[in-house]
Amino acid sequence: MPGFEIASILVLGGLGWFWLDSLKARDAAIMAARKACSTEDLQLLDDTVSITGLKAARDDDGRLMLQRVYAFEFSDTGDNRRRGSVVLLGHGVSMINLGPRFVPGH
Repeated sequence: MPGFEIASILVLGGLGWFWLDSLKARDAAIMAARKACSTEDLQLLDDTVSITGLKAARDDDGRLMLQRVYAFEFSDTGDNRRRGSVVLLGHGVSMINLGPRFVPGH
């Protein structure tokens, strides 16, 4: 096999892996957003997340992994939209941000 064909197969394989890995990460982010909203008695709007950032980062053990940031919208009163985010390192949740919210009576 010529070098171009081998390189093409490797590139296509890498793109396929990245696509499947991104689908798994997106599912993990949706589950994390659902759980966070359920725990805080919030309504997850549209039941989806959208990727806002992707970069290489190191975990606590120094291993290089993909860090993805996903944004989602939720409502605390039922008639508003607030933004939150989920940060994944690999497929593990490293941070969930629900931002400031109005708390009645405080």
